[in-house]
Amino acid sequence: MKHKIALLTDSGSDVPYYLVKELGIFVAALQVNYKDHSYRDGVDIDAETMYERLPVEVPSTSLPLGEDITKIFEQIKAEGYTHILAVVLSSGLSGTFNLINLMAKEAPLPMEVLDTKNIGIGSGLTVIKAAEFIKAGLSFEDVIAKVKETIDKTKVYFVLDTLEYLQKGGRIGKVTALIGYALDLRPIITCNDDGIYTTVAKARGRTVSINRCLQMALDFVKDADSITVGLAHGQALDEVLKLKEQLLTKYGDKVKIYVGQVSPALGVHTGPGLIGMGIQID
Repeated sequence: MKHKIALLTDSGSDVPYYLVKELGIFVAALQVNYKDHSYRDGVDIDAETMYERLPVEVPSTSLPLGEDITKIFEQIKAEGYTHILAVVLSSGLSGTFNLINLMAKEAPLPMEVLDTKNIGIGSGLTVIKAAEFIKAGLSFEDVIAKVKETIDKTKVYFVLDTLEYLQKGGRIGKVTALIGYALDLRPIITCNDDGIYTTVAKARGRTVSINRCLQMALDFVKDADSITVGLAHGQALDEVLKLKEQLLTKYGDKVKIYVGQVSPALGVHTGPGLIGMGIQID
């Protein structure tokens, strides 16, 4: 019997909205929590609204609601799928993987949950690749095996324009933030092999930090015949489009590029000016 596989991810994986629709991906929304109300990430609140409100209130974020995941399960079953594959952001950065893994035990269909060990568009690139494997008609077992291989070939690098929101969210100390401001240092962040944030470099000034971030991403795929790049931004579309042009000039038809806005739940912690580069060896 041919498998009909439903693909589930979370909003923190930053799959661009148009691809979610085009590829039929189911998305469990993280929560963006203000004092007076909670919103489902990317559903009830968009990134622009979140950025507009940042000067007034910095919200917190939390896991998708269990009831939302249950509704997705019901929809998947009603649409005639036979299996569920969940490909979600790093368990080292969010409890989303553990929640979905726990709920998989009650899923109405055979289900596998995979940890991308990445966040944002880095995680999203693995989700997109999973959708391609499913579209190609591979069996459930073969899709799982291929996605596991893809995880090892995918990396994400972020450069921040400000340390303010990492500090406000308790992710770095005040002293670190003050030193960064004084020296105009911008951290370049990736996820290590355990899927946990690590600062791999610091660069002085916006232009230098973006160029350094790009170079580190390209070093990861240096000898690859073809690559896929995901560019995610927080109110930095013009800079991201310039990066896209640079990549197309350098690689031509050897590169596939996706561009999208960072999700509100990630933008809360990174602030405006974020540029994320997911990179993958095809």
